[in-house]
Amino acid sequence: MVNLRTLDLNLLVTLDVVLSEHNVTRAAERLNFSQPSVSVHLAKLRDVFGDPLLLPGPRGMRPTARAEALREPLRDALAALERAVAPSSPFDPAMATHTWRVAASDYAESTIILPALAGLRATAPGTRLALVEAAPPRIARQAERGEIDLAFHTSEGSPEGLRRRVLFAERYVLAGRTNHPRLRRRPTLAQFCKLEHVIVSPVGGGFVGVTDEVLAQRGLTRKVALSVPHFLFMLSVLASTDLVGMLPERLVRGVGAVRMVEPPVEVPGYEMAMLWHERSHRDPAHQWLREQIAGAV
Repeated sequence: MVNLRTLDLNLLVTLDVVLSEHNVTRAAERLNFSQPSVSVHLAKLRDVFGDPLLLPGPRGMRPTARAEALREPLRDALAALERAVAPSSPFDPAMATHTWRVAASDYAESTIILPALAGLRATAPGTRLALVEAAPPRIARQAERGEIDLAFHTSEGSPEGLRRRVLFAERYVLAGRTNHPRLRRRPTLAQFCKLEHVIVSPVGGGFVGVTDEVLAQRGLTRKVALSVPHFLFMLSVLASTDLVGMLPERLVRGVGAVRMVEPPVEVPGYEMAMLWHERSHRDPAHQWLREQIAGAV
């Protein structure tokens, strides 16, 4: 068997041209080689395949049966290799049929994916988008394996080893139902602590968040009556009860059944980032997707 690890690829290119021309001189002209160089290549090829490959004939060289059997598979293999190493062609979204896989929380779905969705559908109608649950401990490995194209996470605590682009800075506001009697104006800090709060606990069941950490520094506590795993359910709770909550502003903005006011305590916000692996960083299609999303938010 031919050992591909020791086979010079240039020999196969020479063989392809010689089998096409049936003439060493014309093959040398096409390859921009000297005729002796092509003859040397041909001698090495005969040794590799254990076959004369080309025999003298009345009208040039005549291929052996082994050479005839090699002709089409060799041409197909070289053509495939040329496509593989060719520069990436420009991405045409109108003709694209990609399936994008994106890891996002319900917050990222509402504040990043939703604003970008209409533009993606209009510009690249043949593509598909699959949203998968964002599991921060798995994001880096999923991206490395090509299981996801993008992920969205706060800049702080983002998995190491991934490319990152900050999309926006977020801040917290106090929110409750539109006609909430305690939110007609900005509450005092004492009033804020007496309100019944709902909190989002991504890990599940937690009753302490960044707001509580800020209050604790002042020796204060608030009353957290409900812990939920998702922001969207939290919005439904706020719209239909007298519970209040500290929410990211972008999530509350435009929700008619919920109003927001400035909280009496300043809670640190965060940066929201788009993450991807180095393996797709220079891919034209992936670059286009990233620009579409960044532009939409």
